[in-house]
Amino acid sequence: MTFADLGLSPKVLSAVIDAGYTQPTPIQAGAIPHALAGKDVLGIAQTGTGKTASFVLPMLTRLERGRARARMPRTLILEPTRELAAQVEENFIKYGKNHRLNIALLIGGVSFDDQERKLERGADVLIATPGRMLDHFERGKLLLTGVEILVIDEADRMLDMGFIPDIERICKLIPFTRQTLFFSATMPPEITRLTQQFLQAPVRVEVSKPATTAANITQRLVKSGSKPWAKRERLRNLIRSEGDGLKNAIIFCNRKSEVATLFRSLVRHEFDAGALHGDMDQRARMTMLENFRKGNLKLLVASDVAARGLDIPDVSHVFNFDVPTHAEDYVHRIGRTGRAGRSGKAFTLVTRADEKYVTGIEKLIGQEIEWFDGDLSTLTVEDEANERPSRRGRAPKQREEDSRRRERREQARQQPPQKEESAHSERTREQKPSSRRHSEEKDAHPPVGFGDDIPDFMKVPGKV
Repeated sequence: MTFADLGLSPKVLSAVIDAGYTQPTPIQAGAIPHALAGKDVLGIAQTGTGKTASFVLPMLTRLERGRARARMPRTLILEPTRELAAQVEENFIKYGKNHRLNIALLIGGVSFDDQERKLERGADVLIATPGRMLDHFERGKLLLTGVEILVIDEADRMLDMGFIPDIERICKLIPFTRQTLFFSATMPPEITRLTQQFLQAPVRVEVSKPATTAANITQRLVKSGSKPWAKRERLRNLIRSEGDGLKNAIIFCNRKSEVATLFRSLVRHEFDAGALHGDMDQRARMTMLENFRKGNLKLLVASDVAARGLDIPDVSHVFNFDVPTHAEDYVHRIGRTGRAGRSGKAFTLVTRADEKYVTGIEKLIGQEIEWFDGDLSTLTVEDEANERPSRRGRAPKQREEDSRRRERREQARQQPPQKEESAHSERTREQKPSSRRHSEEKDAHPPVGFGDDIPDFMKVPGKV
């Protein structure tokens, strides 16, 4: 099957061929014909299978007829993160180069005024994060009564980020006659309830079991000591062991503070690394992603803000510095590698405290993950040592110095207290004889009243 067999318009087909694609992926082949027919679609596929083009291409074909009015977008695409929204905009620009469509992007970190001007011109395609879109709606700058197609992308990520109440509110603001395209990599019960509430007789397109991992990704668990510095050293050794096979890699941490700490550690050890987390402003985040995509950075340390849907086609490795506490996040993290049929590797650092999370991941994906060089039972005493090694290999010398200091403190405690006064006290007495004599004279003749130091204002004669 080719894209020409799916019913796309000549303009869209021309742009797809110019982009170098000839055959659709399974999710594209299953979803595009139904989307062109105006049916509601529920698409379930693992990350990296081309879900974005599954709704972009049919939407471009359907938007060739008609134009948008001011503040009344014709289509609405909801994304959980700014990066995903910007990525969808890039897809519309690439595949819609033969169309004259107005595209508006509503995300945080960008001026309201610029976004309002785009809405005033009329948006054929409105791509937004839920929070910023509702901000514009409440300011009276946006009307949703003209929306013909609603796309909810990365729905399970929306759930994780707490956007489901916003999604429910937005769905009630859009006409009931709309077409809804719903895409997700996993289907937890809350997402299933949402589809039952807002989709009308949807066509279910499921190209893989929910929460499965791609077969072309080599997955390994790596034992590690529980101390942060031990984990960082283990990661560095692991990166070095991959040698030339490591083209680039994304390193995932659970917390933003850990992202910053690990990034500084890698830079200090002369690794070519960058950082990406939610506290960075939008310009810095997009610049960092662009540098990594172009190959200017080899390692990208990131929180889960980068785990969902970001299309960086040729990532060779993924390292989970922290085991994700939610098993679904593991599927999305390692999905950053092995995209578009390429092979990839995913390593997860595991401490004894992470065993329950690993069990949950293996239960979700339905397979056991192999260990890289022995499981946790092979951890040595040195791996679990509580003492932090000093930098640049000086740990033995530091331990010897600490031992000598302890011996000196012990000897000082065992010595009897000295009765003689210190030399410092002796010098102090020698230096201050006049002060002592003055003090004795004052005690012998105490002053009466103010003594000789009567203030001047008390000497002024008063009126009787």
